[in-house]
Amino acid sequence: MEQDQLKHTFKNAWDTMDDAEIEKCLAFSEGYKQFLDFSKTERESVREIVRLAEAAGYEPLSTFIDGKKKLTKGAKIYAVNRDKAVLLFNIGKQPIKTGVHIVGAHIDAPRLDLKPFPLYEEAEMAFLKTHYYGGIKKYQWTTTPLAIHGVVFTKDGEKRDIVIGESDEDPIFAITDLLVHLAKDQQTKSLAEGVEGEKLNVLIGNRGIGEKDAKDRVKANMLELLNEKYGITEKDFITAEFEIVPAGKARDMGFDRSMISAYAHDDRVCSYAGVTAMLALGEVETTAVGMFMDKEEVGSQGNTGSESRYFENILAELIFLQEGQYNDLYLRRAISNAKVLSGDVGAAFDPNYASAYEKSNSAIMGRGVQIAKYTGARGKYSCNDANAEFISEVTRLFDSSNVVWQVGELGKVDQGGGGTIAYILANANAEVIDWRRTGHQHACTV
Repeated sequence: MEQDQLKHTFKNAWDTMDDAEIEKCLAFSEGYKQFLDFSKTERESVREIVRLAEAAGYEPLSTFIDGKKKLTKGAKIYAVNRDKAVLLFNIGKQPIKTGVHIVGAHIDAPRLDLKPFPLYEEAEMAFLKTHYYGGIKKYQWTTTPLAIHGVVFTKDGEKRDIVIGESDEDPIFAITDLLVHLAKDQQTKSLAEGVEGEKLNVLIGNRGIGEKDAKDRVKANMLELLNEKYGITEKDFITAEFEIVPAGKARDMGFDRSMISAYAHDDRVCSYAGVTAMLALGEVETTAVGMFMDKEEVGSQGNTGSESRYFENILAELIFLQEGQYNDLYLRRAISNAKVLSGDVGAAFDPNYASAYEKSNSAIMGRGVQIAKYTGARGKYSCNDANAEFISEVTRLFDSSNVVWQVGELGKVDQGGGGTIAYILANANAEVIDWRRTGHQHACTV
């Protein structure tokens, strides 16, 4: 056999596309950028996914539970969990109890949350105290334009969605940092210690109201403005959910526009790809499921994370509607026979930081989606370790469908690592493999 036939080189996706296909790719990216702009929080992501799903003919699960419609093959259904997670179902020709095909991703992202009682004044400046959510590099959040997204309930129980800092007319906010002239001590610290979590306080104003010698005049002005525009008081912060995220829209990156720079690629890139794939499906043999979940960045626990029983509960509801009765064995069989692509973002080899990677097993920008045979950290702890049979099945499917793919690990063995929701479904006995979009900290090909 020729030597070239014995070797394997992963393709570059750009080289496999003609001009018409590249135009389609760029057009798809425009939709993705809009999704990024509209979906900076998990609640906003759910809202946008539901909007897209309803436009494609999906209907709420309650329509079928209430008996208004009968569950038949071809039915397209969505189910929302507490406005923070959403499931999509395209009912197949085969009964659900025989198994399902799942694409899963998460819709939360690292951010700063406001503390329950956040507003204070110091040195005639008003700040909001924060508690960071997920894995962040704290120093990246200083001197960066920030926006406030969230939901608040007034004393009358009225729910109000609030976004401040995204329109051109809005103010933006920031976390201060030391001038370089004063940073002698700070610069001797490690990157992890240079900015402390308790100092990630968001500067929101410095103009006071009332008597000149009155206490907390700036804080009083902030409360006055918040009440005037949004009808909220300081007490309302206790029950509110406010998230601090980078302000601004997704932008093309590079002279060739081959990348996108934006907040929260992880994991909006996989959730958007999963949603659009679900919406493009016609009739299917096996029921197709899209899982778009919350809380992955903090371990997937909680009633809106993947470790909750929500997915199982909804699957049980559908089995009952389809079979006219419920048997726990049907649910167990459905999950045991499930085949899952768990989406997330993987690290692309970065020549600026080459020492963190093992190049021959690192994903390369532009070479398509990467398959992660196993996840976890260091000695594969907390991993999903896909078996050879399922990897072979998936890669043959990709090859037959002309999907450009590669394999990749998340850096050197002892460097770090990480995982996603894959292990949770694998624990329930489903066949699961991670597929990952390839990108750097702030840029990702699509």
